[in-house]
Amino acid sequence: MNPVWLGALARTGVIGMLALAAWLAGGARAALAAIVIALAAAWLIELRHLARLRRWLGGPQGAATPDASGVWGETFSALARRARSAQRTRNELAAALARFTDAAHAMPDGVIVLAGGDAIEWMNRTAESHFGLDRRRDRGVPVTNLVRQPDFVGYLRNADFGAPLALESTRIPGQRLSLQVVPFGSERRLLVSRDITQIVALENMRRDFVANVSHELKTPLTVVGGFLETLAENLPALEPGQAERFVGLALEQARHMQRLIEDLLTLARIESAAPPALDEEVEVAELLAEVGREAAALSSGRHGIEIEAGEAARLLGSRSELRSALANLASNAVRYTPEGGRVALRWRLLEDGSGLLSIEDNGIGIEARHLPRLTERFYRVDQGRSRDTGGTGLGLAIVKHVLARHQARLEIESTPGAGSRFSARFPPSRVRTPAPGAQARS
Repeated sequence: MNPVWLGALARTGVIGMLALAAWLAGGARAALAAIVIALAAAWLIELRHLARLRRWLGGPQGAATPDASGVWGETFSALARRARSAQRTRNELAAALARFTDAAHAMPDGVIVLAGGDAIEWMNRTAESHFGLDRRRDRGVPVTNLVRQPDFVGYLRNADFGAPLALESTRIPGQRLSLQVVPFGSERRLLVSRDITQIVALENMRRDFVANVSHELKTPLTVVGGFLETLAENLPALEPGQAERFVGLALEQARHMQRLIEDLLTLARIESAAPPALDEEVEVAELLAEVGREAAALSSGRHGIEIEAGEAARLLGSRSELRSALANLASNAVRYTPEGGRVALRWRLLEDGSGLLSIEDNGIGIEARHLPRLTERFYRVDQGRSRDTGGTGLGLAIVKHVLARHQARLEIESTPGAGSRFSARFPPSRVRTPAPGAQARS
């Protein structure tokens, strides 16, 4: 049976017994007086419990429930259980909201919740950075009052959100944002902003790359085609020396195209492959000797080639990639050093355990304004001289990617008229040196 009914029956029984006892002792008047007194006492007890309940409900969350017995004890216990359950639910909801808010703030995209009239209701930190806003100060302010670029205002006003809006940032020079509005709920919109600066730069690089490749291939193809047409139309009338000269020039251009295609394939393979493992050990002295022989063959005795292997060491990585990078640096040094100049290949260990591989020359040098762009594909300091020396414009781009795959970095120092030094700095994790005992026996 319900505890309330049990309590009511118990109280009624007590009052009845008191009334019976009073009636037996003093008659009907005594019985009536006893009933009135018992009801009044019961009523006062109920009022006392109600007052305690009122104080408890008006008190702080988590306060201890009043002590009571009987029906009121059961009631207080039930209320306490309900309060604890509600508090757990509130805590879980608060924790879920905090996690959601933290996740929203951690998003790389900016998010702004817009209420009626495009007033700012909430935003994450990325949106603050993108638009220069403050989520506390600017709450309730129409976003068009703060971001007043005409393209943005028109985008919100027209409500045509099928395609995102590309917008130039007014805060950070060169930054490009992609904005997308998603309507939801009742008169609410979600404004999502994304930094597409890098994507735009990559797209521009892709267009420039395609244009440069087309130009680099078109020039030798035009030369080869012109020579072949001349030979086809005038071969009987040409002297043997002229025909040989035309064939030689056409062959030279064909080889240039072959080198260009090989470099393009090398660059594509390096960019798409996984970083080299740490289990292949490359002897630095042997690598320098091999590249030195190639540089001497390219020089044909016109330059002095020096090799300083320094301390014995091995590099962990891809031998073919490291040889390609070093060979590109050495061939550039030979090509841009006048006859009688010097090209030095050096290796040395640094105190922190890293290794420095340098190619140094006393050639024509490079102006400082060109240094930051040297590793760009097809970037040439001197267009005419680059083609005369047979370069493809991809050598330093290959070097940059190879070193990045080996956690190394390229350092460039150059003085016009005095020469250049290109150095590859390898981290200690890529350098292995023989144990002191083994080095002594060697």
